[in-house]
Amino acid sequence: MRLSIITVSWNTRDLLNRCLVTVQEELARMPDVETEVFVIDNDSHDGSADMVAREHPWVRLIRNTENLGFAKANNQALRDTTSDYVLLLNPDTEVKPGAIGTLIEFFEKNPRCGVVAPQLLNTDGSVQRSCRAFPTFIGMLYELVGLSKMFPVGSSQGTKFRAYKMLDWNHDDRREVDQPEGAALLIRRTVLDEVGLLDEGYFMLFEEVDWCYRVKQHDWEIWFDPDAKVVHHYGQSIKQVKARMILSSHRGLYRFWRKHYRGDRWYMDGFAYVGLMTLAYVRIFAYTLKRVLTGGQRTAT
Repeated sequence: MRLSIITVSWNTRDLLNRCLVTVQEELARMPDVETEVFVIDNDSHDGSADMVAREHPWVRLIRNTENLGFAKANNQALRDTTSDYVLLLNPDTEVKPGAIGTLIEFFEKNPRCGVVAPQLLNTDGSVQRSCRAFPTFIGMLYELVGLSKMFPVGSSQGTKFRAYKMLDWNHDDRREVDQPEGAALLIRRTVLDEVGLLDEGYFMLFEEVDWCYRVKQHDWEIWFDPDAKVVHHYGQSIKQVKARMILSSHRGLYRFWRKHYRGDRWYMDGFAYVGLMTLAYVRIFAYTLKRVLTGGQRTAT
């Protein structure tokens, strides 16, 4: 059995170092699995690439001279792999003991599963709710205007408004899902061959949503397995350029809608774009104002 692990890095040197340490420890528990690990550095300026070359010479390092984004950088390595399984892993993660082996075992027992994701944990050890439904127009409208936060957990209205982020589910049982967060995704080679690479029209955010949607279109299953655990220090690259990532997220959502829903939903075009961009700038204004009021400290918005 062969496994490839791909990590795209941008200015997360210390977290990346810890991630690779935990990956190496996990691979040592899997002596029968032939592995290769790629780090694609998207022109970091914090010494990330030099750290990898110095501390982790067992890693295949690709140094980009510009930030190519998440999809294009992952595809650089995906084109160069022939392994049975591929794990996409964020640099701000730490693999808990047995996590990768558990995911591979799930694949072995479930031949129709094309993608499986672990349970993600926050830095403090609490469960990170990391799965989503596919983003319908109405579901995202509820989320973007804040209706998902206005009703108590368990109420019928609250359940409807929170359906996109699956907030009424504790993420503590194994189940089939639409799209797990791309921080840690194990992918079957057969699925990659059928579905193809990540869409490079997405710079960062929503590329894994698009890819999971295409996986489902090819009749493969996507599962969440809480027996495998990975710590995710959420959004460390994104927080460095929060405003730009808000725009990237809204543009990515619009691209997803145009690509997959436009044919039978006329309102997904100009109205959706204007609405999404307006909400993006409102969010950027709120984020900037909050930073001013908190003395320039970064806050999770």
